[in-house]
Parts: sequence; structure tokens; C-alpha cells
Amino acid sequence: AEPVREARAYVEEQPVANADETSWWQANKKAWLWVLTTPLVTVFLIHLKRGRVAAKALLGKFQGVLCTDRWCAYAYWPLGLRQFCWAHLKRAFTAMAETRGKAREIGQALLAEQNRLFVWWHRLREGTITRSTFQRYVAPLRKRVEDLLAQGAATRHKKSAGLCAELLKAFDALWTFVDVEGVEPTNNAAERALRYAVIWRKVSFGTNSERGSRFVERILTATTTLCQQGRDILAYLTDACEAA
Repeated sequence: AEPVREARAYVEEQPVANADETSWWQANKKAWLWVLTTPLVTVFLIHLKRGRVAAKALLGKFQGVLCTDRWCAYAYWPLGLRQFCWAHLKRAFTAMAETRGKAREIGQALLAEQNRLFVWWHRLREGTITRSTFQRYVAPLRKRVEDLLAQGAATRHKKSAGLCAELLKAFDALWTFVDVEGVEPTNNAAERALRYAVIWRKVSFGTNSERGSRFVERILTATTTLCQQGRDILAYLTDACEAA
């Protein structure tokens, strides 16, 4: 319990973190397994809710840039400290491009801009362009995306119009990664952190009690963090048991 508290305190002090959640079962009731991850430490939480109450319990005193999908539980987070996952946006734009009429054209155009953005992003990560050059490239693209979303919000296709209107309201949250170093444009880190837990849930059907859920939180926090740091899991757990 104490190392997990220390891990949580560490994550809460970091400038950037990724968060996500997946379904869980506790005593045959629907619950949710939440994750908050940074490059060196990852913490987990099992909560019976999936809304803002659970999100606040996960984030605690964290005040940095938060990268997530567009789930409403995170809607209270300041847009200036928020990064929407572009992988989720790509799926939404793809669905839009598979409709008909004007919405289809706008969806295809948004996908083209998204692809162009990631070509430049990969060049930035590879070091073949500087961040200032990347920012200069993105500036006109950002304006084109804003114009396309405005057009999409005015279409007759209800779902596409709703998506575009939502993104216009939170437009700044699409671009935090452009200006803030250490912020990724996707939520892949949090999704990767949940993959083992999802397999565990499928073969174990969750937990039977609060006590079992606390064990899952703690053991996942320990093993995932140890893997991130390249440390020996068995040796650490053996030392912990012997110390106890």
C-alpha cells in the first residue's frame, strides 16, 4: 500500500499524464478500471462509477496536461491543459467520411489533414524538423481544420454535425501537443497500460470484493511501473513480502 501511495504522489506531480478507463466487475456488479500513466510510473484505480467522481478520484492532485479520449468524465479539465487523442478523432473522421453528401466530403478532407499532421509529427519525433518548423507547418493546417469543422457543424447529417460542433467548442484541446513538449497526440500510452488488465478481466471475471479490487490496483501499479523502469518484478515482490 505504501509504495502505491508514493507512486500516486509521484504521478500527481508530473507535468503530463495520460488517462483511460475500461470496464471491470466487482462482486458481480459493473465497475471500471481506471489508469493514469506517465513515462516512469503508472497507477490504477477500480471504481464503481465511470463519471466525473471517479475521474477526480483517479487524478487526485494532478494539475498538469491531461491526454484522454473525449469521454465526458474529463470535461471539467481546463481546455488549456487538455489533449484529445487524435487516434480517436481519426476513427470519428473515418466514420464521417463513410456517410453521404457534404458530410462525406468534409470527413475525407479532415482525414487528409490528419494524415498530413502526422507526417510532420513523425518527422519532429525523428528529429528531421525542429519544433518551431513543426509549429509553422501546423498553423495553416489548424485553420483549415477549424474551417472544415465549421462546415461540418452546418451539415444536415446530424451525427457529423454534432461531432464537429463538439470539436469546435473544445478546439484548443486538439493542439496542445504542438506547443507543449512531452505531450503526445494520441492516448496510446494509457491504452497500452490497460491491455494486460483487460486480458486479466476476461479470464478472471473481475474481483469478488473491495479487498480484491485493492489488490488488483496495487499489483498492477507495481508490475506496470517496474516494467516501465526495467526492474525485476519477482525480486521486488519477494523483497516486499519478506519486508512485510
